[in-house]
Amino acid sequence: MVLVVGATGLLGSEICRSLRKAGKQVRAMVRKTSSPEKLEGLRSAGVDTVAADLKDPSSLARACETVSEIITTASSTFSRQEGDSIASVDHAGYVALIDAASKAGVRHFVYTSIPLDMRFDSPLVQAKRAVEDRLTRGGVPYTVLAGNFFMEVWLSPALGFDYQNSRARVYGSGERPIAWVSYRDVAAFAVASLDCSAAQNRVLSIGGPENLAPLEVVRIFSETCGRPFGTTHVPEAALRADYDSAAEPLGKSFASLMLQYASGCSMDPSETLSVMPRTLKTVREYAVEVARQ
Repeated sequence: MVLVVGATGLLGSEICRSLRKAGKQVRAMVRKTSSPEKLEGLRSAGVDTVAADLKDPSSLARACETVSEIITTASSTFSRQEGDSIASVDHAGYVALIDAASKAGVRHFVYTSIPLDMRFDSPLVQAKRAVEDRLTRGGVPYTVLAGNFFMEVWLSPALGFDYQNSRARVYGSGERPIAWVSYRDVAAFAVASLDCSAAQNRVLSIGGPENLAPLEVVRIFSETCGRPFGTTHVPEAALRADYDSAAEPLGKSFASLMLQYASGCSMDPSETLSVMPRTLKTVREYAVEVARQ
């Protein structure tokens, strides 16, 4: 049985579907407040559900019963409910989950994280590094998947990349490359790692097949959509000012991600691909996909 934590989110739901296609028994950890539509989607795919919360250690013990493997994607940065915070969910909640997994005899704990060389400190970065450290100190075999910027998130209207109206918001100069990765590839690596002994007790970087500057991405979308894109830049100085002035943990964390985007986030996926070979989705393929919608 594989327990998926964060199963109603973008990445978690994709992992659940992929696990079921692979013939795995899947238990989705959900909250009592989870969307009924998302719960029905999971159950219709043959996924069992269990009500639990990263802030409630006793519920985590119940969720881990009879579980052999865990894949995690949950974060307070995506779903905020009463009592949720980076400290309570992304740090303490995950430490409690690792403890519960260890006591339950879980054989493999797959943790989705952020790039290893984040240049700008934040509460989220600190929480991720603390959880990684807890995993590497033992208790349960692990795989850490250090994922780069998701193209479906950062190159979407929600963050100013409005491909429907041919407008793109660029953070910083747009000249520094990023290894944009598809969340579907991250999901595929998470599922593949369960049956890959070479992936155990390793930290693996998950980036896309190309390191592309944001302005190169805009050019690709313009070519694919057959029309010019207007660009608006958020100056790096403004991003730095937001980062320096941010006092609230979530705001500080998002500001650090914006600065990282502006500074670039290149990545070499060759080590990960040598362990789990896969053809990675390109930004151009993503552009073609959304242009057809």
